[in-house]
Amino acid sequence: MSLGLRRPHEALDYASLAGFLPPPPDFFEERFFEPPERIEARQLARLKEKALTTAAIPFHRRRWNEAGFDPRSISRLEDLASVPVYTVDDIRRSIEASPPLGDYQALRLEDARREPMRVYMSGGTTGTSRPTLYTRWDREAGAILTARALYMQGIRPGDVVLNAWSYGTHNGAWAMDEALDHWLNCVVLTTGTGSVTPSRKQVELALEYGAKAILTTGDYLLRLAEIARELGVDPEEDLRLCALPNIGDREALETTFGVPSYASYGFHEVQWVAVECTARAGLHVFEDAFVVEVVDPDSGAALPDGEQGSLVVTELYKTGSPQFRYNIMDLSTRYPREKCACGSWLRRIAPFAGRADNMVKLRGVNVWPEAVGEIVTAHPKTTTDYFVRAVRSENRDDLIVSVVSNAAAKEFESIELELEHALREKLGLKIAACVESPGGLDELTEVRTSPKPKRFRDERSTSGKE
Repeated sequence: MSLGLRRPHEALDYASLAGFLPPPPDFFEERFFEPPERIEARQLARLKEKALTTAAIPFHRRRWNEAGFDPRSISRLEDLASVPVYTVDDIRRSIEASPPLGDYQALRLEDARREPMRVYMSGGTTGTSRPTLYTRWDREAGAILTARALYMQGIRPGDVVLNAWSYGTHNGAWAMDEALDHWLNCVVLTTGTGSVTPSRKQVELALEYGAKAILTTGDYLLRLAEIARELGVDPEEDLRLCALPNIGDREALETTFGVPSYASYGFHEVQWVAVECTARAGLHVFEDAFVVEVVDPDSGAALPDGEQGSLVVTELYKTGSPQFRYNIMDLSTRYPREKCACGSWLRRIAPFAGRADNMVKLRGVNVWPEAVGEIVTAHPKTTTDYFVRAVRSENRDDLIVSVVSNAAAKEFESIELELEHALREKLGLKIAACVESPGGLDELTEVRTSPKPKRFRDERSTSGKE
């Protein structure tokens, strides 16, 4: 008796997917250089179809009905601005009302027999984790987007790559593994973090197999460089990496390994959105998969090109958990459409500039933790590792910033005073600074276990946020 099973190879037409989202190097031979009118015509056609399918999902249908939005009304890209945005708080409320998946998914767990899928969760450590259902199409589409990003960062078919990200409920490590294996024909060594494969062993494997890249955080890669030197290995001359992580101290990484580090942007629900090219004039958005807007963090009104605001992302390819005008609350700037020095007309955005919802108002001044971190890590005796806490003390809000230093412990007090002076001078506020030895912030930043380091925690209430 048939159980109605549909195996993965039956659920996905790989040729159709590759035509919809060309993988590398095909993508960079044609679509990357398409003229604006072709880019936007494809976006509009996919946006119209996406609006109709998204309207069938309770979460979106309810919000659209309340706002009076008709999904059939989209006739141009500018019409997207009439669709109500939603944030992570709306997603969390959906999960609380309909656990464990909420009502923002297109499928349910019992659909897995006919639609092979996986569920991944946000990397947050506070509050309810955000589950995202990925169908077979979604997983492979996300892998193609990831493969494009890795290709732009220097990885090529046939390369040996160490995947030193943490394998867990988050999709980060898995997406990279699938991209390397399925769409770049790379040989992947799934080492995981240093707690899974000792750091010394990771260096030895990279040397033994001639690895072209070690995918991990910049902080951990710099730690591997230290271990390499202890083994008598020159990180640049002996490891000969060709691609570096996008998260970390660019200057330190490039100086240590002698190759460029390119910025990129993505998030849990949609994976990789944009990547920097060799011109380093902004991050190119994969516009056959996304429409990216920038809005005012407070009012939600669309901002003109060139102004910093909160990113609103609409994806054009997913089937399991569609994202339609998701205000991710990451700060960035959308640049005017113009031809890049690399030859591409794809829309560009500025690198991630912080979290709109991390803003803390101190004595009438708006302060972002990232701005605090930028100031304290600029000190000549500190590293790029920092963590900011918002606290409530004596009926007022305060910030405390901790930063790592390689200096002798006897110098910590003087460094703290210098940091507090710099913060007062540049922000006009008194902010307490605390200097820690290397490793002292690992538990707070989760740098050894999380897909990306945590940099902020709000301790002014029992709920908190990151």
